[in-house]
Amino acid sequence: MKSFNELGLAEPLLRAIHEQGYQTPTPIQSQAIPPVLAGRDLIGCAQTGTGKTAAFALPLLQTLAGQPRARSPRALVVSPTRELAAQIGEDCRAYGRHLALSGTVIFGGVSQEKQVAALRRGVDILVATPGRLLDLLEQGHVRLDAVSILVLDEADRMLDMGFLPDVRRIIRSVPVKRQTLLFSATMPREIAELAERFMIDPIRVAVTPPASAAETVRQRVYLVGRDDKPQLLAHLLGDPAMARVLVFTRTKHGADRLCRRLERDRIGAAAIHGNKSQNQRTRALEQFRRGEVRVLVASDIAARGLDIDDVSHVVNFDVPNEPETYVHRIGRTGRAGASGQALSLCAPEEREFLRDIEAILGRRVEVVGDHPFPSRGGHQAPAEEPRAQRPGRPGPRRDGRRPAGPPRRQQAGGGGSRGRGGPAAKSSYQARLDALGLTTPPGRRASRG
Repeated sequence: MKSFNELGLAEPLLRAIHEQGYQTPTPIQSQAIPPVLAGRDLIGCAQTGTGKTAAFALPLLQTLAGQPRARSPRALVVSPTRELAAQIGEDCRAYGRHLALSGTVIFGGVSQEKQVAALRRGVDILVATPGRLLDLLEQGHVRLDAVSILVLDEADRMLDMGFLPDVRRIIRSVPVKRQTLLFSATMPREIAELAERFMIDPIRVAVTPPASAAETVRQRVYLVGRDDKPQLLAHLLGDPAMARVLVFTRTKHGADRLCRRLERDRIGAAAIHGNKSQNQRTRALEQFRRGEVRVLVASDIAARGLDIDDVSHVVNFDVPNEPETYVHRIGRTGRAGASGQALSLCAPEEREFLRDIEAILGRRVEVVGDHPFPSRGGHQAPAEEPRAQRPGRPGPRRDGRRPAGPPRRQQAGGGGSRGRGGPAAKSSYQARLDALGLTTPPGRRASRG
């Protein structure tokens, strides 16, 4: 295991790292920092909670510290959510505290006045969400012609949120001669297209299987009727070991509804989702961090980017219909080597989603049979066993109708939903990795096209 001293980092950064309490780099940091310091384009793929931010922030800070200053941003980090942008900004300030560098964070949901004032004063590092960045570009408040390092963080999430056209516009607004870093936990086909079009001979680093869950997270599933889910959750929260719990719902209204139900049961809870103002979201996060509320109920806007210490449990109140989303959700616990638990409340109409999750994990999720609200019917066959149906299509029920549940998001260009059909799903997912060269040994050069 390498130490930070062996990665080529400057003394001011090493001092800041030590002050943050970090002793040894994570695998993604060990493998990504040296080539980024060498000026290479890089695609980094690692599961959530493995230190991807430091993997690009540390070499970015060192590179900028050795370059001439400019009035316009010299590094641009684009992230999908306000919370993640704010977290990246805080990390950059912490790591760069002993360097004469400035930075700011811009995102929507708040007045742009202070953001514009910071840009006018001049910043070295700009962290931004796509929408607000393009707004300020169009208004002439920010220039990107001095950007020498472009970072796309959680790039797959930006694609899920429909930001791909915005990302392409941003890339066209920065100089062609630049260093481009792309970090993600999963690698859909569109990422390969971005890499092919906008990166030059990138290093590929994949330190864990994409869409894999941390080994420190114990995963369990409760088979329960949909109407019994609130009662089961309240029952589970009777366990004092569930000290800091992040609960995911499929919809924003569902998050608010569940939060009200928990409060009626005298369980301290707050909700966070896209319909909340930024002040409301910040207040809910701070209440959760300080322990003023025990439960934070979130839609998937919080599936990535929330860096909250000591989340003891993640609960999938609604099982996600995209298996990669499941991985990102449960990655909010068991971070930085700590242990955590992920509980899923699975209604009968969601069991097909559970099979898809098991397919991408490559194993069964432990079923808890002893609870007060069991649903009828047992768990389906293991995901590894092929099902007698056409690949990529859900099988009919015995009454001839399709299974109930939310519709699946279709991939761009057709081709049906992801994660279907056990071995076929794994082959399809592996094909995406092959397209990026992520099955080659880390650090090995891969040629374009």
